[in-house]
Amino acid sequence: MERKIFQFLQHWKNEDFRKPLVIYGSKQVGKTYTALKFGEFNYKNTIYIDITNNYEFVLCLKKEKTIDAMINLVGNYAKDVVLKNETLIILDNVNDIDIVNSIKTFGKFKNDYHIIIITSLKENLSKFKGVELQFKAMMPMDFEEYLIAIGKSELLDFIKLSFKNNTKMPFHSLAMEYFDNFVVTGGMPEAVYSSLNDGNLLILNSIFDKILDSYKKEMASQDNLIDITRSYEVYDSIHLQLEKSNKKFQYGLIKDGGRSKEYEKSINFLHNNGFIYKCYKLLDVKSPLVSFKDKDNFKVYFNDSGLLYKRMHLNRKIFDSNFNFKWILYENSVAISLINNGYTLQYYQSDGKAFIDFVIQTRTGNIVPIELVPYIKNKSKALPLFVEKYGIKEAIRVTQDNFCVKKGIRYIPFYATFCLNEII
Repeated sequence: MERKIFQFLQHWKNEDFRKPLVIYGSKQVGKTYTALKFGEFNYKNTIYIDITNNYEFVLCLKKEKTIDAMINLVGNYAKDVVLKNETLIILDNVNDIDIVNSIKTFGKFKNDYHIIIITSLKENLSKFKGVELQFKAMMPMDFEEYLIAIGKSELLDFIKLSFKNNTKMPFHSLAMEYFDNFVVTGGMPEAVYSSLNDGNLLILNSIFDKILDSYKKEMASQDNLIDITRSYEVYDSIHLQLEKSNKKFQYGLIKDGGRSKEYEKSINFLHNNGFIYKCYKLLDVKSPLVSFKDKDNFKVYFNDSGLLYKRMHLNRKIFDSNFNFKWILYENSVAISLINNGYTLQYYQSDGKAFIDFVIQTRTGNIVPIELVPYIKNKSKALPLFVEKYGIKEAIRVTQDNFCVKKGIRYIPFYATFCLNEII
């Protein structure tokens, strides 16, 4: 399946001074598959080495200090020829700083070798940091990638044009149907592939179970047993946090008497490694927004709507008929879209309980409130009051209805949130 990251990889391949690339992201988002497919289409040969359990190779690689020695080691291990500019070397499941330090040698000098390092734990980046490396995050598929995967790429042109011009999208109902399917399936490539090719819900559920199990194994990589247990407890409570009317994270939902000092480290581990996304309450609406987040008050979202659908024990009949459950998944999907577009998640709540679901800051510094409403005729006054109080230039409502502009507020459908990277 085509992924947006292919364009980035093509640019990386053609760079004059190309550094080793670290691709990071949660398990099952397609990092390995994408790197292998990129190698298949763009190189004469690809050498793939899974670092897991390859102790002899790891020990040898750590000892080598020169580019020629490391290339000879890779070629001998793979029993293949490493061709300058024509071989892609992929090192998967890398967590060892010593391996990365060896590979950094390729980033110190201009050379003709192409190396991709793959890691799942984002926290590894604090160990791997260095000007000798290039980094690229990879996340689950967004709705744009989903439409391409199901062969509906022509619909994207209509969505993007309507977003750009604030005009009605002629195939709105059809796009909402596809969006509902996407929300239920989520953006994990294996889940998307299964839903397209066999449509067996039992198989799809087994894929979700496999992904959740892989997450638990990642959580078990922590050194402290109590942190592992608490990470499990936190993760298992997320859907309960989202199902209540007040989305603020409550430690008492993890267990009776649960306190922040017990679970703060585990929550940060899950957030820092992309299992969950934290959305902080704003203490004030000033630039830069990240300086005014209330660290004690936050919402938490899943990194994939399909996994949330699974954890909520839903089926399609319940999803289609129960608006409250559908709305939870819609909200989580918007949070994912904002993260995919590079925004930090924040929300606003006034003393009078006026609530804005998300408040983002664009690349040019503009503060943009985003309110989720079912329909254009919604009578909520929270957004207009927010706009007036803080002198906001652009405000957005995300809705089930079609595109329009009303009283200075942009209305965009849920399926178009992947376009939000275009606001300035």
